[in-house]
Amino acid sequence: RGTLKIGDIIVAGSTWCKVRSMTDDRGKSVKSAGPASAVRVMGWKEIPHAGDMVLQAESEAQAKHVVAHRIDKRKKKEQLGSLEAMNEKRREIHLRESTVRAEQKAHAKAVWEFHQGLRSTHPEPLVKTDKHTYGAAEKSSPDTPEIPIIPVVIKGDVSGTVEAVEAALKNLPSTKIKPVVLSTGVGQVTESDVVMASSSDKSVIIAFNVKADKKTQTKAKREHVEVMSYRIIYKLLEDFEKLMLGRLPPVFVEEVQGEAVVQQVFDITLKGNKPARIAGSRVTSGTISRAALAQVLRGGKVVFSGEISSLKNVKADIAESTKGQEFGIAFAGFDDLREGDIVQSMGKKEIQQKLD
Repeated sequence: RGTLKIGDIIVAGSTWCKVRSMTDDRGKSVKSAGPASAVRVMGWKEIPHAGDMVLQAESEAQAKHVVAHRIDKRKKKEQLGSLEAMNEKRREIHLRESTVRAEQKAHAKAVWEFHQGLRSTHPEPLVKTDKHTYGAAEKSSPDTPEIPIIPVVIKGDVSGTVEAVEAALKNLPSTKIKPVVLSTGVGQVTESDVVMASSSDKSVIIAFNVKADKKTQTKAKREHVEVMSYRIIYKLLEDFEKLMLGRLPPVFVEEVQGEAVVQQVFDITLKGNKPARIAGSRVTSGTISRAALAQVLRGGKVVFSGEISSLKNVKADIAESTKGQEFGIAFAGFDDLREGDIVQSMGKKEIQQKLD
């Protein structure tokens, strides 16, 4: 529905775009696209997901506001899920502790009855079946690639809080990086906790509703161990997600920085009587840069990808050519140029990874 034009502001999923240029299914530049038209749109801040609904915004400010609202809504939904998991964990802990207390009370009564001669056999000793092993990372199969981890020491005011925080961390997305709990405990952060954390690289200590005294804080700074103190679970999860994102390696994606159309092809002689085929072209969007890698499209398919050997305006060498300008271009190891070919100047853009 509607018509998409160059310069329009559009939103899709959790990203937005100011349309810089468009090409149809044959690789030809177009200025507008109507209903049922298939076009490739340049200018996205991030690549949207397949199936995302594309909607037009009145301004960049409105697009940014919509995207920020969607991201915030998604995060709150994830945090609500983590909070529900914490509450469920607390209920499990309460039920388990109640069951253990009931078993201990019944066992104590049976022992008393045995000593009073009210029963003929001594009751079997209680066996602890609920074991918690801290600091052991999950073992992956030989075919599963190792993912980076964040070693964590958790301290809290009560055992229920500690186990709930541990459960909340384990519920965070962990396909690219994950927290691994080294140890947990109840009470203030101590120097022993710092020693435990410093035994692993880039560990952190989470202090929930507890503090670390000045001596412990000094030791933590000396050992380069970060102590993260919180009283609100939402803030803890939000900051820990940021920490996880900060530990992920950067990801670079190729993007089109400029596009031009070949208007005429001619042969010239360079210095040393070296022949060369030049494509007289005109920039339709962005910038064509001499230092960047380039690709040539014909009929929507890439027929060349490589280096630019020459970029000129008339006879002068130039570093770049911008929208509306005409220039001559030659490529290293490729001279099969034709009128109507599309020349794209490529660059790399660093994008922030996502946890999921």
